[in-house]
Amino acid sequence: MFEIPASDFTRAVSFYKAVLSIEIEEVDMEGIRMGLFPNDGTNISGSVIAGEGYIPSPDGAVIYLNGGSDLQVILDRITASSGTVIVPKTEISPEMGFYALFIDTEGNKLGVYSQG
Repeated sequence: MFEIPASDFTRAVSFYKAVLSIEIEEVDMEGIRMGLFPNDGTNISGSVIAGEGYIPSPDGAVIYLNGGSDLQVILDRITASSGTVIVPKTEISPEMGFYALFIDTEGNKLGVYSQG
């Protein structure tokens, strides 16, 4: 499970819906707003989260999201959705695939990974 902190919950949910082309279920748990990423039981679940103690930051652990078959598609959506690509699509090795890093609309640094 992972949680991506947000200072502007609505903006963050809109960003990830557009970038990942997914639906996000919004719930409120005693003053903490959560935007739940889809989970079919075979992937790691996660959420956008806003509430006391959840502070966006480019420092700390980096979460890598699934970039699909070609992460350039995701990178194009990041830029179009007001995110910033800080490391472009970069080959790790022919066997391992590609990665990129970005800053989301909240100021968090995340990565994306794909085989192609």
